[in-house]
Amino acid sequence: MPADVLSQPLQFVKGVGPRRAADLQRAGLITVEDLLLRFPLRYEDRARLMPIAGLRPGMTATVVGEVLSSGIRPTRRPGFRLFEVVVRDVSGAVRAVFPNQPFLKDVFHPQQQVVLFGPLEYRGSGLQFSNPEYEIVRGDTDDPEDAQVHTGRIVPIYEKVGSMTTRMQRSLMHQLMAGLPQDLGDPVPSSVRQALFLPSRRDAILQTHFPAAGVSVDALNAFRTEAQRRLIFEEFFLFQAGMVLRKRQQAQYLKARPVVVDDRLRAAARKVLPFKLTDGQKMALREIVTDMQRAAPMHRLLQGDVGAGKTIVALLAALVAMENGFQVAFMAPTEILADQHYMTIRRLLEPSRFRVTSLTGSMGAAKKRAALAEIASGITHMVVGTHALVEGAVKFRDLGLVVIDEQHRFGVVQRATLRGKGQHPDVLVMTATPIPRTLALTAFGDLDTSVIRDLPPGRQPICTIAKPESRRDDIYRMLRTELEQGRQAYVIYPLVEESEKVDLRAATEMAQTLQNDVVPEYRVALLHGKMKSDEKDQVMGAFARGDVHVLAATTVVEVGVDVANATMMVVEHAERFGLSQLHQLRGRVGRGAHASTCVLVYQAPLTDQGHARIDALVETTDGFVIAERDLEIRGPGDFFGTRQSGLPTLRVGDLVRDYVLMEEARREAVAWLDDPNEAQPLVDYLTVNWAQRFGLVAVG
Repeated sequence: MPADVLSQPLQFVKGVGPRRAADLQRAGLITVEDLLLRFPLRYEDRARLMPIAGLRPGMTATVVGEVLSSGIRPTRRPGFRLFEVVVRDVSGAVRAVFPNQPFLKDVFHPQQQVVLFGPLEYRGSGLQFSNPEYEIVRGDTDDPEDAQVHTGRIVPIYEKVGSMTTRMQRSLMHQLMAGLPQDLGDPVPSSVRQALFLPSRRDAILQTHFPAAGVSVDALNAFRTEAQRRLIFEEFFLFQAGMVLRKRQQAQYLKARPVVVDDRLRAAARKVLPFKLTDGQKMALREIVTDMQRAAPMHRLLQGDVGAGKTIVALLAALVAMENGFQVAFMAPTEILADQHYMTIRRLLEPSRFRVTSLTGSMGAAKKRAALAEIASGITHMVVGTHALVEGAVKFRDLGLVVIDEQHRFGVVQRATLRGKGQHPDVLVMTATPIPRTLALTAFGDLDTSVIRDLPPGRQPICTIAKPESRRDDIYRMLRTELEQGRQAYVIYPLVEESEKVDLRAATEMAQTLQNDVVPEYRVALLHGKMKSDEKDQVMGAFARGDVHVLAATTVVEVGVDVANATMMVVEHAERFGLSQLHQLRGRVGRGAHASTCVLVYQAPLTDQGHARIDALVETTDGFVIAERDLEIRGPGDFFGTRQSGLPTLRVGDLVRDYVLMEEARREAVAWLDDPNEAQPLVDYLTVNWAQRFGLVAVG
């Protein structure tokens, strides 16, 4: 096998060919290295298999045996058939049943050697496997030596890829292992390997796919063996080194000019401040303005829980930029949120000399042309808008600060395009979704971070309660009590129209029920994502003025709706929402001086995940605690509810399971890159491979 085996395309590996290579490529597996660095799903100890005579109902077991018989059995249900196979070993026989899978008649044949893995139960005439995983280990003509790869040892189980079964992949992997050169080359520096007592790359790959006898199967399935941890560390080390390198390269750029802060600017800030800043706001503002006074452009993430007052901090940063002659771009993910920011900022800047313009996709052509001309000429000092800001027609005279709200809703390219409209402007990205530390090291590893943990004075804590649908009368009594006291309420639904697939109450139907049967003496309005922009504006304006008492809505109100008089939030089918989404929805109330309540209405019985989410909401209002719980429940890929969040494509590491290794990798990467002479080979490697390897914007 050639020395450059790792970069060899899989298509040209013996036994793969064009068709299987295409299947592998769809799974992101293009080279030999891609395949070697793909962990098995789990491991089975087929050296110590369960004898069939020892099987008991309720257990999950693995057996190896010979197929005695197989066939399709009809049932009393029309069109529903069972495929049954009987397997025996020297101790006895057991039946396996596969519901509605008649195609298996072409898979199982008498005298085959097969593996069954799954749960056992008593049904009908006796003990049976119910829909187990299976593997054809050996047919009559198979090579007995090849069968030793699949039985009599700890066996890796791979996720099926197209036509490539786990057995095919295991044979291919065994073939590749036999030809691996002793010196594979290693992207992790030798001094780091020695300091952390890491095994060689070749040994780690070998032991990950074909563990030696005696290795704990439990440790393997928890991905905690030394070999697995070494490969996970390697991936994290390379990723973190690239993030650190990108951050340091960004610091080498020079912006048009640093800002200057003087007494005149401080006086201007006091004029627009409607209230005293909290300690958390003061600290965040100090960190931001310190960055803005440097020659290198700022790249900072501002985190703050719902209602923490991030917008006023961003506005004061914008005021600093504008007082220094710069323009400011403020981008929000939705028109509702952009319009609200625009109205708030315009009101606060009224005493100042600065002109604020709105720019959104729904603007009329004539109005948009006028806005673009004013932005290009510099007449507009600050523009607040949606993704319309990144369009090619938008030109700035002197863009000095970019503020991006709810930044995870924008793609990496959109953010980079907006930055590119100035000469390395300062960038402040904000999120009301608190980021767990592990994700902060990945999606935001090239950003400095400021956190506002306290809330403005006068905010009342939100009482959160969970009630089943059967207690709906109690919920409606609470709703009427709030309305009688002159307050307003939200009622949130997952869908706009009835769905045949899921049993959900539709917002349209329930809004009518609320208006006609529950609170007929009050005005109920409907708000959902399919409405036109001007219709949404009319409804939200009426709710903000108090003309609408109950807003029945979908999650369009998750961000960007701020009505201080709204003191009750009812979330229908709360079990269907993500934890962070529920927290964001809850944050729409509790924004004034009155006590507020959030009622989570659920449909019993709850799943374990549903219980975990609802319990977490009831127990705490701390968004950072909730974010950690949400990451544990859902995993990193779905944490933001979007795939545009800048998360890396990881082959072997898991951001929840392996967070300790991620932090260790970060420390080692920083230390290694601090020595420019030693670091150069790693820098060269990252410059060529990093962006493609992790699916992110290039280093530098």
